[in-house]
Amino acid sequence: MLGGITGFTDPKGTDWGEQMLNTVASQTIRRLFTQSESVEVSVRCYPSSKLLQGSIDSFKMKGRGLVIRRDFAAEEISIETDAVAIDFSSVLSGKLRLKQPTQAIAQVVLLEEGINQSFKAELVRKRLENLTVPALTAISGGQPVSFPDVQVQLLPQNRLRIIAKADLNNGELVQLNMTVTIGIERRRRISFKEPEIELDQVPEEQKEISQTLSLALVEILDNMVDLDRFDLDGVKMRLNRLETEGQRLIFSGYAEIERIPKNP
Repeated sequence: MLGGITGFTDPKGTDWGEQMLNTVASQTIRRLFTQSESVEVSVRCYPSSKLLQGSIDSFKMKGRGLVIRRDFAAEEISIETDAVAIDFSSVLSGKLRLKQPTQAIAQVVLLEEGINQSFKAELVRKRLENLTVPALTAISGGQPVSFPDVQVQLLPQNRLRIIAKADLNNGELVQLNMTVTIGIERRRRISFKEPEIELDQVPEEQKEISQTLSLALVEILDNMVDLDRFDLDGVKMRLNRLETEGQRLIFSGYAEIERIPKNP
């Protein structure tokens, strides 16, 4: 076995050490997701004798159709590192452990459909339901206010259209329509700014309430989407850029990888 790891190649020229690393890494990464359409991993180590010291030249991963924590869908996630130090003994046992933290270039692509599905996740719903913020309960006569139905549409130039309903817990539903600009703050938080409230389709008697509730929802969303809440154990995402492109929302940045996460 060690002979294969340290020099032999198969008829296609693939080094056995790289082949074993690719297999172990693919299995390890795939287990991090609740669901995955495909996970492709490419690990390079030349000469393969460096593997015995736990040194590899590069690591690339590209996954499609991924689901994180059962509710959060990503159309695509790609990660690429330079040299990485790993624990060679962990590879022999079918696992992958880092000797030291590393950084990786990362890109995440979300679909509009997946974003809308995430609003049904428990982690998100509990931050949008039964809210007792004074500014909201003043409108509902002291009753908790909920936003049970939130839909978004991706627009050019990093704009989002938000169509929602507010439940005043008194039998009254209020229609909310607006567009906002999304951006990045402190490399980890998605901001919702510059709201433009649309009241054309709101009944006259609800327009003032709809305006107030729309601004309240934007403020809630602006304080809600923090990547630290969604990080895998041992991995922190940091963003440099986001861009809307058709029905896709593309994030690019880097990942700080302290350790390979355990199964979620």
